[in-house]
Amino acid sequence: MENPLLLFPQLNISASKDKSYYKVMKSTIKEEPHKASKPGAKQKRNRLSLLLQKPEFHGGDHLAKPENSTKAANVSPEEAVKWGESFDKLLSEKAGLDAFTKFLKTEFSEENIEFWIACEDYKKSKTAHELLPKAKTIYETFIQKDAPKEVNLDFQTKEVTSQNIGQPIITTFDRAQNTVYRLMEQDSYPRFLRSDPYLNLVKGRNPSRPTLRRRSRSFTVNDFKGVRPDFTVW
Repeated sequence: MENPLLLFPQLNISASKDKSYYKVMKSTIKEEPHKASKPGAKQKRNRLSLLLQKPEFHGGDHLAKPENSTKAANVSPEEAVKWGESFDKLLSEKAGLDAFTKFLKTEFSEENIEFWIACEDYKKSKTAHELLPKAKTIYETFIQKDAPKEVNLDFQTKEVTSQNIGQPIITTFDRAQNTVYRLMEQDSYPRFLRSDPYLNLVKGRNPSRPTLRRRSRSFTVNDFKGVRPDFTVW
C-alpha cells in the first residue's frame, strides 16, 4: 500500500499522492516562484531599454551618414589619374594617402605607411626636446625586434637606426624611412594602381555603391504558346 501524504497535520487529514487535489496543490506550488520572478524580469527589460536610449550606445550610427563616408568617394577621375603619375604624387594628397592606406589594410601591411607617416611627423618637430619621446615611440613601435608593427628593414639599416636612438636628431629615421618608401613604391603601389577601388575612381564610379548588373531575360508563358511537348524524349 502506498504511503499516505499528510496534508493538514492539525486536522489529521491525509491523502494519497494520486489524488487530484494533491496534483493541484503541487502545480500551484511550482507556479508561485514563476509568478514572483516576473516583476524582476520586467524591471530588467526596463533598465535595458533605458540604457539603449543613451547616446554612447549609438556611437556607430554616424557611419551610415553620407557626410562621414570616405573622402575617396568624392575624388574626381582627373585627380585619381594624377595619383598614377608617381608614388610621391599619391602620398602628397590627403585623399590619395587615405585611399592608399585603406588599400594596405586589405593587404595587412598598413604598418609601412603608418611608419612613413610617423617619420614625417617626427621631422616636423620644432625643438630637440620633442625628438626624444617621439623617437622612442617610433623605435619601440616599428623598428625594435618583435615590435607590434615591425617594418621590414635590412640588418644594417636597423643597426644604424638603433644606435642613434639614444641621441636622436632630425634625420635619425631618414634611412629607414627611405627603405620603407622604396618598398611601397616598388611593391604595393603598382598593385594599388591595379586594384578595383582605384580603377573605380578613375572611371568615376562610387566605390560605396556596387555596380548594377543587368538582369538576364526570363522566359514567359507567351514564349511557349503554340509549342507542343515532345514526349518521345521520355
